[in-house]
Amino acid sequence: MLLVAAACGGGAAQTADEGNEAGNAGAADATAAAAETPAGAQTGAATGEYLYVASQSGPAVSIIDMGSRELVETIWLTELGFTANSKPHHVVVEPDGSFWYVSLIADGQVLKFNRDNELVGQAEFETPGMMAIDPVEDVLYVGRSMAAVNPPQRIGVIQRSDMAIDEYDVFFPRPHAIAAAAGGGRAFTASLAVNQIASVSPEEDDLELVNVEGDTQTFVQFAVSPDGNMLVTGGQISGDVMVFEISDPAAPQLLTTFNIGGQPWHPTYSPDGRFVYFPQRTDNSVAVIDTSSWQVAATITGDGLAEPHGSAISMDGRTLWVSNRNTEGVYPTTVSPTSMIEGEPLPAGTVVAIDTESREIVSVIEVPAYAAGVGARAPR
Repeated sequence: MLLVAAACGGGAAQTADEGNEAGNAGAADATAAAAETPAGAQTGAATGEYLYVASQSGPAVSIIDMGSRELVETIWLTELGFTANSKPHHVVVEPDGSFWYVSLIADGQVLKFNRDNELVGQAEFETPGMMAIDPVEDVLYVGRSMAAVNPPQRIGVIQRSDMAIDEYDVFFPRPHAIAAAAGGGRAFTASLAVNQIASVSPEEDDLELVNVEGDTQTFVQFAVSPDGNMLVTGGQISGDVMVFEISDPAAPQLLTTFNIGGQPWHPTYSPDGRFVYFPQRTDNSVAVIDTSSWQVAATITGDGLAEPHGSAISMDGRTLWVSNRNTEGVYPTTVSPTSMIEGEPLPAGTVVAIDTESREIVSVIEVPAYAAGVGARAPR
């Protein structure tokens, strides 16, 4: 294993390009009128519960008050010395909300921010992608980005208190999906290239591989059930959802497989465990899966769902949040362009709030381009 000291400085200093300057103006406009609320719907009061949204082409992280459904701050990474192509991808949040972390694919960094959104630490890691916080140990697990064609066959194991990082070999290519076991001390990861899932305990140097039969799945991301007994994931290529029984986290057992199509992306459980929500990236929809029958109970569509990517749920379970890349401009955004590629403006990304009882979209918030992974405090 390779031990790397956490870096102290930012990435290469660089001023924002013209696209990011336009984005700053757009963010100001969006803050004034961020939430589009359909007739008859009411936004709640500010709760201090926040959603963090990584905009991969921003490059920025947007912070949304989940109670008032308002965009309260946009952090432009170029203003912190990172490159315009840093590609922020995923965010995870400490259980008490004291710190949050964002992965930067192209700059090869995992950043740590405090509750006041101040950068307080970082760790260097090649093409970081998905992340998971260990609920017991002082550990942040990090997988590799989909953008990495041939990254090292290792996951990152970061000590969150000081951001010191180790790397643990999982012996399969392109480890991407990642989740922490409910009991702590163990993580699950999966390959984008082969049908293998690993249950790993870096501290105990224990690795258990699970082979999944059939054609290549390309596992995207995991979600662990609130009781810690189930692990779900989706296959980008197959459109399958797979459910693993993990009451013994060292030995995941495949329970069932079923097809929903549409490239199932980052899933989220309801706090009571009754449902799993899967954004379907190529169908511009969200599949609602009933965990008692493992069947699709409903499919949510509507304005703002445009290449849905990440998902998170409020602590009371009443609101599902889904980020949307919207790279093709399927949803007609109204704020100023947030980024430029070869002089061409990119459409804004979106974040939708969905009422979990009515299963209707109740708010659409525009954020910088290519809204990707999201993070919020996990429901308890």
